[in-house]
This record gives sequence, structure tokens and C-alpha cells, in this order.
Amino acid sequence: MSKAASGQLGPKLRLTVREITKERAVSFIRQYHYSKVMPRLNKYHLGFFVDNGLCGVVVLGWGTQPLQTIRKIFPRHRLVTGDYIEIGKMCFLPKYNGTKSFGSLVVSALVKWLRENTDFLFLYTLADGIMGKCGYVYQAGNFRYCGSFTTSVYRDSVTGEKIHPRSARLLLEENAVFDGVARRHWLTYGYCQHKGIEKINGRMFRYLYPLTKEAKRILGSYPEYVGLSYPKDRDLRFTMRIGPGQYRPISQPQFNKEVCQFNVQRY
Repeated sequence: MSKAASGQLGPKLRLTVREITKERAVSFIRQYHYSKVMPRLNKYHLGFFVDNGLCGVVVLGWGTQPLQTIRKIFPRHRLVTGDYIEIGKMCFLPKYNGTKSFGSLVVSALVKWLRENTDFLFLYTLADGIMGKCGYVYQAGNFRYCGSFTTSVYRDSVTGEKIHPRSARLLLEENAVFDGVARRHWLTYGYCQHKGIEKINGRMFRYLYPLTKEAKRILGSYPEYVGLSYPKDRDLRFTMRIGPGQYRPISQPQFNKEVCQFNVQRY
């Protein structure tokens, strides 16, 4: 049984962390998170309580290619999936969303809980630049910024539904039939034009927090991660596909989170 962790929130309130049921975590996330799609590989569902009221939820697990993720960051070490854990979802009650101190306190309590209840080397997370997130809460929590990469999502041009590539299985199958091939890994321009779907590119920002002395030593052996400036709003980039292999810059895209026509997870 894991131990609870707590921290001060203002002069009187206390923040307490404890594991909650998957059902309670999913219900909270689908009510308050901007993305209702849940990660597939989850290990912990943590609740953050103020005066016994649930004020935030963090889901910890791994992305779709966990071994590749950690070895891409640390190519000179033979780290494995069990050496790190990833923040798959983190969200708070709306009244706390604009409170940087609350986010920092949640991150601090999360790190404390992980150190007391697990033996992971690293806490890993991504800030979703496509949604305008630079990772300010992780910056305030002294995470190490480890660079960015470009990622893509799709959007229904009529409804505004955001379609993540990993949730587009049925569309990919239809795209393959449309093109007369056995398989498609990405939705092609011609199919998207036919279907009324837009492809949008943006940046994802990587953050790491070393949980042990060994993790600090490993991280310190990669000079490429030393001194990287934290990304800011000016570092956000968005492009939209306008032809095969052709993109044009756009302003930050907007999505309708209430629509669920194409995502395989129903909510």
C-alpha cells in the first residue's frame, strides 16, 4: 500500500496525495481536461486533495513506445521502461488552472510521492505545444528541459474534432482502402481532402525530473541537455498541410473537445 504525501497550500490548507480508482480518475479527467482521450498504458491514478476534496488528478504510465522514448533521450545508457514513469494526464479543478503556485505544489507533491513509493529513476513528461502548452508548470518545478520535436494531429474541418494519430485506426484502415494499399501509417493528403480532415503540425516539449542520485549522474553525463533555455509562448509553431509535403504557418489551432466521431475511445 502506497503512502500518502502532503504539502502546504497557503497558510492553512494542505494538499494530500493518494491513489484513487481508475474510474474516479477518468471521470475527473473527462470533465476537466482539454483532451478526453486517455493514455493506454497506465500504472498509477493519483488524486490530489484539499480538505478531503478532490482538486486534481495525475495519471502515470507510459506512451505508446516507452522503451524507444527513454533510449532516444539517453542513447549511451541501456535504460529500460521500468527506469522511468511518464505523466500521461494532469488536470485540476478550473479554479486552480490559473494558479501557478497550485500547479507547482502538485508537481512537488508528486515528486515526493514517487520517491517514497517507487524506485523509478526519472519522471518524464511532455508539454503539448499544439494546445499552446510550453510546460510552465514543469519549469516552475525545476524540471530539466530536454528539447522538442514536431508532432502531428488531425482535425475535422467541419466539427473541429481533434483526432490523434494513435486514435485514427479506423480512418487509417479506410485510407488504405481508398488508396488501394495494404496499410497506411499516416492519413494521406488525398484521403484527407476527400474526408474533410486537416493535418496540423506543432511542437512537443520534453521535460525530465531526476528522482535519485543515480538519475542526476546519468542526466549530468549528457551535456546536450545542460543550459537549454526553457521554451516560451514565442517558441510555439503551428503549420497546416496544404498539399503533399507542403505546409503553411497558421495561428494556434482551436479544437472542439466535445465531439467524438472518429476517436476510437468513446466518451
